[in-house]
Amino acid sequence: MITTAPLLSARLSLTPKTTLAGLLDGAWWPYSRDLEAELPPLVDALEDRFGRITRVMVNPTRWPVVPHKVPVTGHTVHVGWFTEQDPDKMILLSYTVGRCDLLVIPPDTEPAAAARLMTAAAVPGSALTAGVLMSDEAASGRRTQDARGSEDAWETEGGSALPPLRHPVVGARMIPLPGNPRR
Repeated sequence: MITTAPLLSARLSLTPKTTLAGLLDGAWWPYSRDLEAELPPLVDALEDRFGRITRVMVNPTRWPVVPHKVPVTGHTVHVGWFTEQDPDKMILLSYTVGRCDLLVIPPDTEPAAAARLMTAAAVPGSALTAGVLMSDEAASGRRTQDARGSEDAWETEGGSALPPLRHPVVGARMIPLPGNPRR
């Protein structure tokens, strides 16, 4: 008897239903860069809200293999790729609703960063593109790393071993005392 591994549920965040139209309809955080394995649970998760997804468009720079067709529950999804498309965005087309644009969060993203990105991409009426959200998150991560790095350096560099030499009289010449390494 052959058993298959159960499909993982899609990690997905969608904008609430509202009249505010934004540039993104939400975010998707796949478990891997295997588009053939990742698309079926995503398409299934979107069916209630967007109807039957028939086509998907991606930028191939983020996907090592872009299959032409992916079998999904009850139908086939046609996959196209366009290098002009934002590499951090996926466009899904359906017969009923039309179009769904999702930010695609890299699978190896830290959970806290992924949560921030999923929340930001699901803001109704947002004018931020997928690329802007990703670059803002990367910049935020660099600022956090830089701040942590300088704090760590400050804590481990030892600080000043000796108090600064004091000038007893303003304008007086500093004469180093014996045993004082400062000059």
